Amino acid sequence: MKFGQITGILVIALFFCLVYPVAAANATRTDNATDFYNKGVTLLSSGDYGQAITFFDQALASNTSSIKVTGGLLYTYQGKSFAQIQMGMYNDSLLTLDQGLALYPNDSMLWNNKGYALFLLGKNQDALTAYDQAISLDRNDTNALINRGNVLSKMGRFQEAVDSFTAANQTDPGNSAAMAGLVKAQPAAAGSMHTTMIVVIVVLVVAAAGVIWYVKYHRPVEQKQPEKKEKGKKKNK
Repeated sequence: MKFGQITGILVIALFFCLVYPVAAANATRTDNATDFYNKGVTLLSSGDYGQAITFFDQALASNTSSIKVTGGLLYTYQGKSFAQIQMGMYNDSLLTLDQGLALYPNDSMLWNNKGYALFLLGKNQDALTAYDQAISLDRNDTNALINRGNVLSKMGRFQEAVDSFTAANQTDPGNSAAMAGLVKAQPAAAGSMHTTMIVVIVVLVVAAAGVIWYVKYHRPVEQKQPEKKEKGKKKNK
């Protein structure tokens, strides 16, 4: 299983831990938005992502006052974007996430999901920026730290990836995705450092040789001073 898939599972597991208590607590006073929202959550949990998106859209098209109060509106954007990512609808997911972030700019999960969608689109630098934003909002966001490590590895920035995976393992000791990331990134980081040292040494040797060559063959030639004629002396005939 790939790192991204593992992280996706972790994200959705966290999603349901947060969503179901909210939905259940308000089951006695449903309205259209709440009803659509609850159906969307149920379908999402069963892996029926297409239908989940349909019901989340219906919830958003309804009067969202009640689900906004309960926190369901935020989870609707989280759940819809996750379902779109699972279906390969990455650009659509980014639109959903931007709509959600317009209302909830400080939600680390929305930023994490945005980073994941960008990563899957191959936009690594933009993905890294989104993960950094998620972590700045929640330094204990294990999923964002793991995803950040994955994108840094993809970019060849292995030591930074090691640091990110290590931080993820500290927030969730023994996390399998964080440990798997470390297993791959640490040897690459060591190899990269070794290569860098070799390059530095070669550059220094070449530079030293250049200085020696210049000093030996390109020193300015000393000009001889013209001899001064001594006054008062006559030339012999």
